[in-house]
Amino acid sequence: MSKHSVQKVRRVYNAFVATETLEDYALRYTPEHFRKWSPWVIGNTAIGGISFLALEAIGASIYLSVGYTNAFWAIALAATIIFLAGTPVCYYAAKHNIDIDLLTRAAGFGYVGSTVTSLIYASFCFIFFALEAAIMAQALKLCFGLPLFFGYLICSLVIIPIVFYGVTAINRLHQITQPFWLILMVLPFAYLLLDKPDILDAFYAYRGTSSGTNEFDPYHFGIATGISLSLIAQIGEQVDYLRFMPARNPKNRFSWWLSVLTAGPGWIILGFFKQIGGALLAILALISGLSLIEAKEPAEIYYTAYRLIFENPGFALAVSTFFVVISQIKINVTNAYAGSLAWSNFFSRVTHAHPGRVVWVFFNIAIAIVLMELGVFEGLQKILGLYSNVAMAWIAAISSDLTINRLLKLRPTLIEFRRAHLHDFNPVGYLSMLLASFASILAFTGLFGELFQAYSWALALGLGFLCPPLLAFITKGQYYLIRNFEAPSDSGNHSANCRCEICEFSYDPKDTTFCPYFNSTICSLCCTLEANCHDQCKPNTASYQHRFLERLMAALFKDNLEHASVQRAAQFTWLMMLMAFFTAIVFWLIFTSTRSAEWSTELITVIKASFLLLYALVMGMLALGTWWYVLSDQSRTLAKAEIAARNSELEKET
Repeated sequence: MSKHSVQKVRRVYNAFVATETLEDYALRYTPEHFRKWSPWVIGNTAIGGISFLALEAIGASIYLSVGYTNAFWAIALAATIIFLAGTPVCYYAAKHNIDIDLLTRAAGFGYVGSTVTSLIYASFCFIFFALEAAIMAQALKLCFGLPLFFGYLICSLVIIPIVFYGVTAINRLHQITQPFWLILMVLPFAYLLLDKPDILDAFYAYRGTSSGTNEFDPYHFGIATGISLSLIAQIGEQVDYLRFMPARNPKNRFSWWLSVLTAGPGWIILGFFKQIGGALLAILALISGLSLIEAKEPAEIYYTAYRLIFENPGFALAVSTFFVVISQIKINVTNAYAGSLAWSNFFSRVTHAHPGRVVWVFFNIAIAIVLMELGVFEGLQKILGLYSNVAMAWIAAISSDLTINRLLKLRPTLIEFRRAHLHDFNPVGYLSMLLASFASILAFTGLFGELFQAYSWALALGLGFLCPPLLAFITKGQYYLIRNFEAPSDSGNHSANCRCEICEFSYDPKDTTFCPYFNSTICSLCCTLEANCHDQCKPNTASYQHRFLERLMAALFKDNLEHASVQRAAQFTWLMMLMAFFTAIVFWLIFTSTRSAEWSTELITVIKASFLLLYALVMGMLALGTWWYVLSDQSRTLAKAEIAARNSELEKET
C-alpha cells in the first residue's frame, strides 16, 4: 500500500451527475437534507407504482390457463411469500436510506457480486416497462386505431420528461393522478358485484384451458405460483422510493411504519386483488364474446366492463383509454426510473464511468422498445416463469441474510455499501443466489421431471433461504467487511458534512471514507469511479472462486506452472463458466419460444442436435474472445505496475 499520496486531479461531473434534482443520489446514500418529504408523500408515491395493469394481465392469464381454484390459491401463496420476503428488505432500505443495489452489496453479495443482481433488476425494469407500454399501446389502438409500432414509440417516449426530473416530478405526478386512478380502478368491480353478482358463479366454475378442470391440481398450481412470483422483484422498485423516507422519530413513528409496511411489502396486498380482479374481468370478457387472447389484454377487458356501466360505447371507450393511459404512465415512470438506477450501478462498476442517471433512462427505454417490437406480450407466461426463478433466488438470499444471519449473529450488524469497506465477492449471498438460480432453472427446463418443473420456484426459494446461513457459518462471516474504520472526518461532528478531496463537494459522513491511495477523504462515487488505485485499501483480496481455481490448477499441474499462468487459467475458467451458463439460457429460451406442439419427435430431435452444434460453435468463438480478453487484461495490469514502479523510482531519485 502506498505510504504517500498521489497527485490529485479534480474529478468534474457533468450536469446530469452534479445536479441532484436529476441524479437523485443514484449511486449514493440519500442524505437527510434531500429527504424533505413526509412519510405519507413517499408512501403515496410508492403505492402509485402499483398501478400497473400487468397485474390484471398476469391474473387473467393464470386464471384462463389453470382455472379458478388453482389460480386463486397460487396467487394467494405467491402474495404471502412476497410479503414475508419483502418485509426485511423494505425495512432496512428505509431505515438506512439506500436503494436495492446498495442494500444487496451489504446483504451478503459484496461490491462486485451485486453487479449480477443489478442486471437481474435492470432486466425486470425493461421487461415490465415493455409489458406496460404494450398494454398502453393496445389501448391507443383500440381507441384511435393507432398502429402498434407507433403506439410503442409514443408510449415509451412520453415517459421521459417526467423521469428526467426524478423523484421530485414523480411525487407530483402521483399526487395529481392518484384519486382518478383509484376511482376508475374500483368502479368496474363495484358495478359487477352490485349489479351483476351472477357473474361470480361463472367465475368460480371456470375450467382452465391448460388444466382442463376447476379442481385443485398440484402441477398447474405450481406453474401458476411461479408465474405470479415473478412479481417479487417489484420490491426493488418499492425500495427505490422508500429510501427517501425521513428519519424515524417519536412524532412520525406511526406514519413511518404504516407507510413503509403498506408501500413496501404491503404493495402485494393490492397486487393480489388486482390479479384476482383481472381474472374476474377475463371471465366477463369471455361471456361478452371476446376471444381467449383478447381476454388477457387489460385494455379490452376494462373496455368491456365500462361498456356495461356507460350506455354510450364511445364514452366507455374514452374512459377505459384514459384509465389505461393513467395507469401505465404511473407505473412506467417507476420502471424507467428504477431501470436508470440499476444501469447506473451496473455500468459504474464495470466501466468506472458514470455519465448520469438520465443517460441510462434512454438506454433502458430503448431496450424496452426493441422487446415490444419483438412481441414480448405474446410470450408473457414463459418469460415470467423463467424470470421468477432468478428473482426469487435473489430476494430470498437478501431476506435470509437480513433476518436469519442477523438473528444468529452470523453477519455484522453494520449495513455497509462503500467499495472501500467491502470484499468484491461475498459467497454468502452471491454464491447462494447462483446455486439457487442454477438449480431452479435446470428444474424449470424439465430436466428433473414435471413436478420439479412446476415447483422450480420452491427450489429457488428454499436454497435462497437456506444457503446464506450455511455459507455464513462456513466462512465465519469474514467476507462481509474488509476493513471497519471511518474517514478521519468522522471523528468529529457527525452532523457536519465531509469534503471529498477528489470532486471537492461535501457529503454526509456515511457517504465518505478514507482513501490511502490519495491519502485523503473520498466520497463513495469517486471511490467507485477510481480505476487506477487497484484497491490499494484492500490488499490480498483475490476472490474466493479465483483462489479455489488457482489451488485446483496448482494441484492438477503439481506446481509446475508459474503463478501468472495459473492466474490466467483460473480467470479464463471462471469467465467461461459464466458465459456458458448464460448462453445456454438464451439458447433454451429461443428453442422453447419457437417450439410447436405440431412438431414430431423426429423433428424435435433434429432441431435439438442443430441447437447443440450451434451452441458448441458459439462457445468456441466465445472461448477465443475470452482468452484474448484475459491476456489483454493481464498485459494492461503488468504495464501499469511497471509504470507505477518506474514512477516510484523517479520520485526517490528526486
